[in-house]
Amino acid sequence: MASHQEEEHEGATVQEQLIEACRRNNVDLLHEILEPLGDDEIADLLNNTTTVMGNHLYHEAALHGNYEIIDALLDQPNFECDPVNRTEGDTPLHSAIRWINSEPPAQREFGNALVDMMLEAGSSTRVKNKGGLTPLQLVDPANEGLKEVISKHEYATLMAGDAVRQENVQVQSQGVLVQEQESEDDDDAEFSGSDEEGRAEWERRRKEKRR
Repeated sequence: MASHQEEEHEGATVQEQLIEACRRNNVDLLHEILEPLGDDEIADLLNNTTTVMGNHLYHEAALHGNYEIIDALLDQPNFECDPVNRTEGDTPLHSAIRWINSEPPAQREFGNALVDMMLEAGSSTRVKNKGGLTPLQLVDPANEGLKEVISKHEYATLMAGDAVRQENVQVQSQGVLVQEQESEDDDDAEFSGSDEEGRAEWERRRKEKRR
């Protein structure tokens, strides 16, 4: 006799089952579908499956605040963190914030944890939707905790970017110094040739450098 889950999904396509899993926070179903697949197949399926309304799987999970299924999705190979949906131009981070805005204040701590996980996994805070709003601008003004979570992440990202840029500048500067040193070493080296014109040029360059 077929189980309730088997009956419920009998005849549904793989894409329809994945959408259902994301809406219902059904991690077991997700793993069951993905288990026989290779990494490329998994990435293609998870990143390209959409609903008739143009939502990706990540949007569906975020719109329902489904922490466990989002955690499972983020563990998959080459999973896209910032797909944009068709109707609002939202990323999943926008969708998660819409869900949090619709929930009572008692859910805010959970919502903060959800958004923090999404940010740590790579969700961008800079993408604007069709309304010209970033995820931070979409946050309920009364939800100071969530605004702080996003602002701290933006600051940390900015500082990390500055550190990388500074490191690149230092490396480039060191490269210039090395080149200059090599040039000086070449100029200061003893002339070892036998050509008289060459020796005269070498002497001229040494005198110019010492002026």
